[in-house]
Amino acid sequence: MLLPDHQSDNNGNSTFMQHQPQLQHHYIPSSDSTVAIRQLPSHGLSFQIWPAATTLVTLLDQHRRQPSNSPLSPTLSALSDAPNRRPLNILELGSGTGLVGIVAALTLGAKVTVTDLPHVIPNLQFNADANASVLTTNGGVVHASPLRWGEADDVELVGREFDLIIASDVVYHDHLYVPLLQTLQDLILGGEGNVEFVMAHLRRWKRESAFFKKAKKVFRVDVLHVDRPCEGSRVGVIVYRFARKQIQKLKKVSGLANGA
Repeated sequence: MLLPDHQSDNNGNSTFMQHQPQLQHHYIPSSDSTVAIRQLPSHGLSFQIWPAATTLVTLLDQHRRQPSNSPLSPTLSALSDAPNRRPLNILELGSGTGLVGIVAALTLGAKVTVTDLPHVIPNLQFNADANASVLTTNGGVVHASPLRWGEADDVELVGREFDLIIASDVVYHDHLYVPLLQTLQDLILGGEGNVEFVMAHLRRWKRESAFFKKAKKVFRVDVLHVDRPCEGSRVGVIVYRFARKQIQKLKKVSGLANGA
């Protein structure tokens, strides 16, 4: 629920407190725990929870409860079954409030780095700290760090040693399509591992197809899950997986062989 949720104006009408912090609680059945997230709507888009984030949270919770029936299993099960298994190291791009990254740490017992623009980091860190106790109980940890898309220096600071990259509702401003893809290329193709990117997205504009057209030139893009449309909407949230194309994997292996 949201706290506080309403106030009365001078005419006795109930109005939403847009300029007040909103504390939203998310119950996670698989761990019988609750995650608290502070939203700051008056601060902008990055300080609010959007539909795709809720979808990814639901799927992460479902995976912990029933991994065999989870749409995320093609990616997460492969990571969990890896030899010399250790806690997963996950990077979240465009984290906003940090809800998805925090729930990933909780449900997967993972080390998660949540990232966004520098001015978003204080609220991200606030939410990470607010849930530190429940995360520790479930073997997870969350750290907040600035990461501007398209900035190679920021990627160097955050590092590339991640097992998985996640995001939700990050495709909206068309001037950010190329910077986001540059950062994904840097992280997925620039490292030694076969890291994948799982992204939940709710299509709002036709122009967003340009992002996916560009992405498919660089990555293999698969659909993992499609939500039913909400009432009044024609489309539901779609969860995608971006991975290296097979030819890129072959070139990588060939390069290692030639260098041996």
